[in-house]
Amino acid sequence: MSLRLIRGAQVVAPEGIAQADVLLQGEWIIAVAPRLAAGGAEIIEAGGLCALPGGIDAHVHLRDPGATHKEDFTSGTRAALAGGVTTVLDMPNTPEPTTTASSFAAKVQLGESRACCDFGLYIGATAGNTTETASVEDAVGLKLYMGSTTGTLLVADLEGQRRHFEAYPATQPLAVHGEDEEAVRLFGDRERRPSVCAELAAGRAIALARRAGRRLHLCHISTRAELELVALAKRQGLPVTCEVTPHHLFLTKDDEEALGPLALMNPPLRGVEDAEALWAGLDSVDLVASDHAPHTLQEKHSDRPPPGVPGLETTLPLLLDAAITGRLALTEVARLTACAPAAVFSLPRKGRIAPGYHADIVLFDPTGSTLLGERPYTKCGWSPFAGRRTRGRIVRVILRGRDAAVEGKVVAEPGWGRFLAPSHA
Repeated sequence: MSLRLIRGAQVVAPEGIAQADVLLQGEWIIAVAPRLAAGGAEIIEAGGLCALPGGIDAHVHLRDPGATHKEDFTSGTRAALAGGVTTVLDMPNTPEPTTTASSFAAKVQLGESRACCDFGLYIGATAGNTTETASVEDAVGLKLYMGSTTGTLLVADLEGQRRHFEAYPATQPLAVHGEDEEAVRLFGDRERRPSVCAELAAGRAIALARRAGRRLHLCHISTRAELELVALAKRQGLPVTCEVTPHHLFLTKDDEEALGPLALMNPPLRGVEDAEALWAGLDSVDLVASDHAPHTLQEKHSDRPPPGVPGLETTLPLLLDAAITGRLALTEVARLTACAPAAVFSLPRKGRIAPGYHADIVLFDPTGSTLLGERPYTKCGWSPFAGRRTRGRIVRVILRGRDAAVEGKVVAEPGWGRFLAPSHA
């Protein structure tokens, strides 16, 4: 197997940062230490660069199958690699939803033929598939929509939700879209999806998880109230995790006037107070996920614009900028984008730069800069962050030992991506 030596990088882990060499053999990291010797190895000079574990985006909508005019496995995973993401976890709410063992198997096969980076898949909950979803062992989790959004998946009633919580295996999380459907409809005439919709759903989901003894992952929390509920559940020892999105961290309702329909998403943008609460409470947040949800510009500017924004190419650059400017620690970026997602979803040998792990590595230059939205790989071709310049520049993305993107150009091909099933060893 070929040897590659990354020399002199600042290697970032949740526990700290240390200058070290990283020795790769084939697709594996075999050593991390100062001044490693490796005769015959290809040398990658990384002095002045930081090395982060490849990003794991636990919430993406690649729109494949059924809506590939917006995105597909190939375009979406190329976008991921351009943004420093080497693993994506794809949601089931496509026009041809992933709700059965057979549709799950077909999607695995589709992804293996088209994906440029590694990927895992959720199975989707419906009113009548409780037994079948529990039988799909290779899913990273069950996606349960308590409120309606893009697609047809919805389990709005308490009894249907209870059945899924009690039937789904305790080894993997139930990933919940936490908006209460009754509240969404009740308040819809006066205010679009106010924060009480999210708070009601989060409280119910935590109560159901407590009763059933199941793992709960709350997707895209956007309010102070949700974060307080999560923090309380954690203090009580409940297996509850959560994610926040970059758009709920970096954008607020104040941005809606300038962005127009490009700012439409579920849950919606919140006020400055909620955004600041999310930043202040990141120690209670497990991971940042993009909720990459692309739609074409024609769709977004239609009479009924669909909710959702792309984010695969901008999440890590935004967080790196926040780290460079002192808003959070670089070690927290490693935790939120790699180490914790791997742990929450039981992804084997992912999320760290350490011996025995896959050689998924992002090298970035903290002295460079990035113009967001420039020549995007996503099919939709736009970003709510387009034109924003961030500090730091991704210079190389390595996927299982091979260069997948160099200086912003993705070189990985369809078929490079590998399907990941969770491991509980």
